[in-house]
Amino acid sequence: MAPSARALLPLLLFLALFVGAGLWYQSQGVAMGFYQVSAPVAILPAIALGILLAHGPLSQRIDTFIRGVGDPTIVTMVLIYLLAGAFASVAKAVGGVDATVNFGLSVIPSTLVLPGLFLITAFVATAMGTSMGTIAAIAPIAVGVSDATDLSILLTIGTVVGGAMFGDNLSIISDTTIAATRTQGVKMRDKFRMNLLIALPAAVIALIWLYFSGTTAQVTAPGDYELVRVLPYIAVLVLAVSGVNVLLVLFIGILLAGAIGLGLQPDYSIAALSKDIYAGYTGMQEILILSLMIGGLGALMHAGGGLAWLGRQIDRISHLCSRGKPGRKTGEAGISTAVALTNVCTANNTVAILLTGQLAREMATRYGVEPRRSASLLDIFSCVVQGMLPYGAQILLASSLAKVSPLALAGSIHYCWLLGISALISIVTGSFRGRPTRGATEREN
Repeated sequence: MAPSARALLPLLLFLALFVGAGLWYQSQGVAMGFYQVSAPVAILPAIALGILLAHGPLSQRIDTFIRGVGDPTIVTMVLIYLLAGAFASVAKAVGGVDATVNFGLSVIPSTLVLPGLFLITAFVATAMGTSMGTIAAIAPIAVGVSDATDLSILLTIGTVVGGAMFGDNLSIISDTTIAATRTQGVKMRDKFRMNLLIALPAAVIALIWLYFSGTTAQVTAPGDYELVRVLPYIAVLVLAVSGVNVLLVLFIGILLAGAIGLGLQPDYSIAALSKDIYAGYTGMQEILILSLMIGGLGALMHAGGGLAWLGRQIDRISHLCSRGKPGRKTGEAGISTAVALTNVCTANNTVAILLTGQLAREMATRYGVEPRRSASLLDIFSCVVQGMLPYGAQILLASSLAKVSPLALAGSIHYCWLLGISALISIVTGSFRGRPTRGATEREN
């Protein structure tokens, strides 16, 4: 399909309806303005427009949409949503959240609650290689921490999402790392070292900021707790760090939490467990529907040539900006812009890397950018954007678990903003680049 700008119009329509309606209701003083028009409803006109603009018979257009809905990445996310919701619901019902929060507050000084939460989340995400599974496991604890202190729920849940994106970006078993290294033909350890040079300064600044943001935390004497009720979370974290599949990890967590409830609470029955699991399912209904719809809409835009047009325009602008003298800065900026805008369109950082991988490799060759550098920028800017999208899977999952507006949460994930700034500084100044690899050629603007 030939590149076409009009294939991107459905996404613009969705954003206009979803964000525009929220801003309008909020300006009118309506409480919870961004909940007045739900995202799964706001996306329906965009899907209709996408099908209308697509080429071919109507049945073929609908088939393209359905294939996007049924994409393995989308289906996997949906299953994670369901199991994460069920685990959070059952663990809370059996007292796991309260026990975990009270245990944590008894061993961590109140001023270090936020930095500690970030570090724990970052470690788990790095070990697991998935931000989604990490958020599913730790977000309920962040909600409990917020309830037990005077810290904002947006601050605590934003800390978790930031830590999860840190780990997802650096983990050598992350799907984004695998996609970035394979498309650029580099070793994972080389890309890891390059990423670390950019991510570490952002993480240090984020930790300092979190420390000062948490100095006002007032933690009363922690309540009583039974360590056995903390076991579901410990099991989930240990299994995740051990490399067990995230779906199996969450399923085991549900079974363990249910067994503890049945063993320790006389009034807790199989029927109650079943209701708690189903309550967790229903709590994920909105994010589940929206993710399916976004998958289908992304497939329509891709098939219509929207993403190809976007990549071509970025490449053309980069060439014009170089004024006939190709340079490293121009190439790095073009690669970063391409993956960032593609991520906005697809709401999936792995898919964005795969779609722009070939373009990034060509631009890296043309502008003298090291392959390990292009792989690093692909991963970093896809994670930065993914951690800011109010309709991205990570923010939707976290906001669903915390019962907050995804748009409000998007502005509270400070690590992603700092990571983006750190990467931009690296591009402009040429810093955080490490030692050049043998045979690398770099031409400065």
